[in-house]
Amino acid sequence: MRISLVLGSGGARGYAHIGVIEELENAGLEIVSVCGSSMGALVGGLYAAGALEDYKKWVLDLDPLDVASLLDISFEGGGLIKGEKVFRRLEEMMGRRRIEELEVRYTAVATDIAHSKEVWFQEGDLLTAIRASIAIPSVFTPVEYKGMVLVDGGVLNPLPVAPVMSDHTDIIIAVNVYGDVPKPQIEEGKEERGRMERIKEALRSKVGEYLQREYSMLEIAKRSFDVMQNTLVRYRLAGYPPDHLIEISKDVCDTFDFHKAPEVIEVGRIAAKEALGRILGGESA
Repeated sequence: MRISLVLGSGGARGYAHIGVIEELENAGLEIVSVCGSSMGALVGGLYAAGALEDYKKWVLDLDPLDVASLLDISFEGGGLIKGEKVFRRLEEMMGRRRIEELEVRYTAVATDIAHSKEVWFQEGDLLTAIRASIAIPSVFTPVEYKGMVLVDGGVLNPLPVAPVMSDHTDIIIAVNVYGDVPKPQIEEGKEERGRMERIKEALRSKVGEYLQREYSMLEIAKRSFDVMQNTLVRYRLAGYPPDHLIEISKDVCDTFDFHKAPEVIEVGRIAAKEALGRILGGESA
């Protein structure tokens, strides 16, 4: 069965997309088209470039100190983090690839705040498309591109089904990481407990009181952004419903819990396994 896969935005919750992709492939489904916003664009781009396994190995080993070390602070305005360290690592994994040369059809969705419009990247440099799509306002610096000022695709479309509606595939599967469903219970080891305190301490030592003041502001911005994302997802799904929807609990982790890859990936795997019964059985979402 040939499928179009739509991966939603959601920060670290987007690690769940990795588990979903693995389970879909294990079930024999062929992903021939992938579209995403923000973290969904990142995971989808890595998959389309054949670099998802390398990325998974990397993030599985990230601890709070590793995450803190990747934060290259920008004092130039537009965003707190430049993101250059992360993207140097991503370039090592996938190289400089052009979207139109990928074996899997790929779309990254970003938002042009200069012209208040949604932008679809379906050709051009893959890393540029991903960088634009993940630029969370006030967190990552925006991308200036061809007269546009591009930020996170989730600002206008956190679950972009529309770009794959014209694909010649059997079904469209969308993965929403803002699902109003219970979080599966996954046992955490002693090392996992208390990691948030360790990452806060790492942040304090890295940039001092400046970042702590900004972090409080970011916490407010983050929670506001999550509320807007959840509402936008429901609005977008009403206009462009997929054939099947896989729901990941919005409580699986926080937006910036990038040290929690093992459990979030596992939650994605569990959700995909539960959804495969109705997908393979032909039931609609």
